[in-house]
Amino acid sequence: MIRPEDAQFHPPTSDDPLWAETNYFGLYAGQHTDRPLNIGVYGLFREPLGVVGSTVSVNSRRVTMPWAADYWDAWEHLVVPQPSNLLDYELANGLKVVCSDPNKVWDVDFSDPAAGLELHFRYTALMEPYDINDPAQDPMAADKDMSKTWGHAYAGHFDQTGRFEGEIALRGRTTPIDCVSTMDHSWGVRAERQTSRLSWMHAHFSPDLAVHALFDFSTENGPEAPGPLTMTHGYVLDHGKVHGLKAGSGTTWRSGFYPETVRIAVTDSADRTWELEGSALTTFPWQSQPGVVGHNSLLRWVLDGETGYGECMDFVGMGELGAAWDRVHSAGTGT
Repeated sequence: MIRPEDAQFHPPTSDDPLWAETNYFGLYAGQHTDRPLNIGVYGLFREPLGVVGSTVSVNSRRVTMPWAADYWDAWEHLVVPQPSNLLDYELANGLKVVCSDPNKVWDVDFSDPAAGLELHFRYTALMEPYDINDPAQDPMAADKDMSKTWGHAYAGHFDQTGRFEGEIALRGRTTPIDCVSTMDHSWGVRAERQTSRLSWMHAHFSPDLAVHALFDFSTENGPEAPGPLTMTHGYVLDHGKVHGLKAGSGTTWRSGFYPETVRIAVTDSADRTWELEGSALTTFPWQSQPGVVGHNSLLRWVLDGETGYGECMDFVGMGELGAAWDRVHSAGTGT
């Protein structure tokens, strides 16, 4: 069970210096236009080392290089402000975050005058935090195969759907922000080299309906082939009630490992099955840390004739990516 105090830093349960806490805010703007903006704001705090990595991305394009996006900013060794406070911090990269009501309301501001970017939004939760490690909330938690859910990095983890309201101004163009999307918070030992995969996805149709799910997948079929999905955790937010997912599967069709089409069928704790299909609007190579790539797509989803929006991020470690691409190149050269 997630408590209000879990919005704050946690005492490390290990002496591993790679203990980390994260906050991720993924949102979008202009989703009903021909130029939807996919926006990501992230902090990865390594308190034992006194440093925090932070990335801010804005992307309306199909790119495979981060610098080809509308905006990309990444810092790996910012100093953790002292006294450390995850409820109220300001980093040297221009990011300021204030959580005025723990696990319910966050105000996020980011400014990069040199690049002409101003980003300001309030996140207001539409549900209680969803604890993927609590069997009382998550029907899949009892299986507890955390090797399929980023292992120790997700020893503490919650996902939460909420409303984002604000605006973004980039190089003279201002776009209002008003969307339903999903944030998360993790704490645990986060290795520099990621050795398991994670497909983290969500679809938002209104403040009354959202589907969020985590899947495992394989890279054996290569970067261009469809691949099966095996669900590990998730929930449906339906008119204010949260129903944990107890079963699910799907298929992702990829291009260069970026999700192009995603079809999933998930069954919730009320024995309802939800079938969704998403189509990519953007692609972006998000590196939450140097040792992993999140192949990020903003998708337009369809569920029973309703249209929604949300991200799919397929995370693969560098070692596994190198091996997968080597198979492609070796097959092409006959070596």
